[in-house]
Amino acid sequence: MNIRTGLARRSRAFSLIELVIVIVILGVIGAIAIPRMSRGAVGATESGAISDLAIVRSAIELYAAEHVGAFPALSTFNDQLTLYSDIDGNTNATKTTVFKYGPYIRTIPVQKAGPNRGSATVTGTQGTSGAGWWYTAATGDIRINAAATDTDSNGTPWVNY
Repeated sequence: MNIRTGLARRSRAFSLIELVIVIVILGVIGAIAIPRMSRGAVGATESGAISDLAIVRSAIELYAAEHVGAFPALSTFNDQLTLYSDIDGNTNATKTTVFKYGPYIRTIPVQKAGPNRGSATVTGTQGTSGAGWWYTAATGDIRINAAATDTDSNGTPWVNY
């Protein structure tokens, strides 16, 4: 009986080799999973920036459609997209019979990615430090404000979005 009891106890315990194998397997899984999870957060940030860019572009296009093809002016960009406006682009906080267009967006979104993330400022000069968006009033084109050499996690320049 003692021999069988001893064998039963011995077979229930893990050997050192079994424990090392389990630790190695967990290490391999961790080495694969951790980089994928960290890239997921970067990808979500970049996707958010792309989504915000699409929303602002749509607001600019709608503004132009209602203002006889004129795009918002750089100097009054925020007001022209977030307040009511007349056909000439003058703005007012409340809707009236004259100020009947807009608003096209609640607020200019904060830049989520790129070198100037955290800024909702709009600039007319590419690469301006501290401005989240780069806007060309003549064409209505808006982009993530960055230098041509600043790239996302895939190596795509931010200004190509």
